[in-house]
Amino acid sequence: MNASNNPVDVVAQTTRSDLKSWVSSANDGTTDFPIQNLPFGIFTNRDSQVTRVGVAIGDWIVDLAALETTRLLTIPYSAVDNDGNPKSVFRQKQLNDFVSMGPAVWRSVRSQLSALLSEDSAELRDNAQLRERAMVRQSEAVMHLPFDIPGYTDFYSSREHATNVGSMFRDPRNALMPNWLEIPIGYNGRASSVVVSGTPVRRPNGQRKEPDDARPTYGPCQRLDIELETGFFIGVGSTLGSTISAKTADEHIFGMVLLNDWSARDIQQWEYQPLGPFNSKGFATTISPWVVTMDALTPFRVEQPVQEPQPLAYLCGAERAGVDLNLEVRLKPQAAESATTIARTNFKHMYWSMAQQLAHHTSGGCNTRVGDLMGSGTVSGPESDSAGTDAGSFGSLLELTWNGQKPLDIGYGQVRRFIEDGDELTLLGWCQGDGYRVGFGACVGKILPALELAAE
Repeated sequence: MNASNNPVDVVAQTTRSDLKSWVSSANDGTTDFPIQNLPFGIFTNRDSQVTRVGVAIGDWIVDLAALETTRLLTIPYSAVDNDGNPKSVFRQKQLNDFVSMGPAVWRSVRSQLSALLSEDSAELRDNAQLRERAMVRQSEAVMHLPFDIPGYTDFYSSREHATNVGSMFRDPRNALMPNWLEIPIGYNGRASSVVVSGTPVRRPNGQRKEPDDARPTYGPCQRLDIELETGFFIGVGSTLGSTISAKTADEHIFGMVLLNDWSARDIQQWEYQPLGPFNSKGFATTISPWVVTMDALTPFRVEQPVQEPQPLAYLCGAERAGVDLNLEVRLKPQAAESATTIARTNFKHMYWSMAQQLAHHTSGGCNTRVGDLMGSGTVSGPESDSAGTDAGSFGSLLELTWNGQKPLDIGYGQVRRFIEDGDELTLLGWCQGDGYRVGFGACVGKILPALELAAE
């Protein structure tokens, strides 16, 4: 691979469709983790309970802390602790220290790894002792939350989703609120309850009030739902009082994950006026463990949908702001042998882009920090997306069952209006390249029963 310091050249070199790896499982065309991807995550394994930074390649994880000790992997400048002493940014419990070093370091590390893992590179391939230290099977690893997350914001950026919800609960002729086409709607969520894929999710208790009830009752959520989303992590923060333009927003984004913002619909319906969701959203948000860099997603960038009316100037200027990202939701009942795909859609339909979300988030002077997580909001597509398939194109059971009015057949003689205890929900996402795919791995959560209420 020819060396270059030009960021555009580095991205182009590491995402070429003809790249192959000496890691055979990275070349089969169906893995989420070919050499063009190289996503970052935090892991431990049975040989070492020390958390450290890894990169996925095929069925394996490359231990960056192990490579660093051999000097096969270097960073352009040294990291130091608060006392000025050198430290490893790869032997850490989260990605924050590494990502804080900036885009030049991110690209340098990806470029070095791409070279080391390329099929014609012998340094790691032919060193059995080093491979034993630096390569870990994904099946033998435990993945952890990739970032220490200072803040979490969730947006509401799918026109199809907002229209469906507005049609359900308001006048279908005026499904969108007057501000929806002018501003990326969002709310500040609960960062402390973001969990990594595989973490069980307990059904929440909360206040619920049906229309004919005189007063609310307190108890287990009766209409538990998923929200098929993506999320992006801030890689370059901003200072309090400053703003980030839509045109330069991509320079602040490190990468993306899949995100399931579990939703207690009955609790939410009662509590959300006038300030929006609270306990109905704060009990859990699940993300996939591997962070796919924006550089790896560059070949799949597309123009976002046409916006009418044209947004205000501060929300304009981003080019190819969308991502052609296929998304699926699978539901597996507790007693079932396999899962049923209940939704298929694509992130490219999102009306408001990540760049516009970030520009609006900071437009009033709100600062951002490395590791801040921004959720896209439910990703729903047009009905035509699901033509010829058994799955719908809507990213929530609220829409797929039209608020429970149209039960969803999930096989095994079972239907669902909303999620039941023991159900396991899996989100999948991938961008399809020429002979390879850049994927995110799975975002999985299984529902546990609500905690029993104390006797009065």
